[in-house]
Amino acid sequence: MSLTDEESRKIDRVVDLLDDCRSLLFVTGAGISADSGLPTYRGIGGLYDADRTEEGFAIEEVLSGPMIRRAPELTWKYLIQIARAARGARHNRGHEVIAQLERHFERVWTLTQNVDGYHRAAGSQRLIEIHGDLHDVYCVNCSWRQHVTDYDAIEFPPRCPQCGSIVRPDVVLFGEYLPPDKVQQLRAECRRGFDAVFSVGTTSVFPYIVEPVWQAHQQGRPTIEINPGETAISDWVDVKLAMRAAPALDAIWTRYRQRQGAGGTG
Repeated sequence: MSLTDEESRKIDRVVDLLDDCRSLLFVTGAGISADSGLPTYRGIGGLYDADRTEEGFAIEEVLSGPMIRRAPELTWKYLIQIARAARGARHNRGHEVIAQLERHFERVWTLTQNVDGYHRAAGSQRLIEIHGDLHDVYCVNCSWRQHVTDYDAIEFPPRCPQCGSIVRPDVVLFGEYLPPDKVQQLRAECRRGFDAVFSVGTTSVFPYIVEPVWQAHQQGRPTIEINPGETAISDWVDVKLAMRAAPALDAIWTRYRQRQGAGGTG
């Protein structure tokens, strides 16, 4: 991909910042998986740009904890739509670069809102999947759980083979609390601090997504946003790259390795 002069200058600035870094945090959203062919949640090409579902509900109502308890078949209808939108897709170069950076630097963590499992598939290990993984399902009534690779292979709505109760994905739906263990892990890593924080492909609407970036900004640590659109943090990050995630991350990693004499991995 050819870069504009402005993009090239900003890539150089990010690489300059990385020269002094030993620890990095990546905060990722749907935009990093858009290069895998997955639609973002909202925005240009978003899966749910319409104000209402065909049943007349807001999508946030359908994909909520109260709804899956009251009408699981309705929630599962849209969960399966999400799964089908991702059929045949896999992790992309953006996910791979973050995994490579994790192997290269002393301490790299990824906080992701995505439930597609692509960071793990690409090789990231220091990973906080704050919203869970859509492929992990469990029974609401007993200990049964399973990893599902193809939603079309299960009945609709799925029921537990052990007790017959409703099965749900191990993800945070609207109106539900974040997993306490993952929140504690995020807070512990943020207390240690990071030399630089990247916000990649997220509109940064949730406080717990903005907080690590804002904390770094307040501490005078470099903050970088990679997002083709404007977000709540665009005006105050140190470097704003108005680019898609995969090309931007690949350009950063390529230029960083060139500067290091191709000494990195991957």
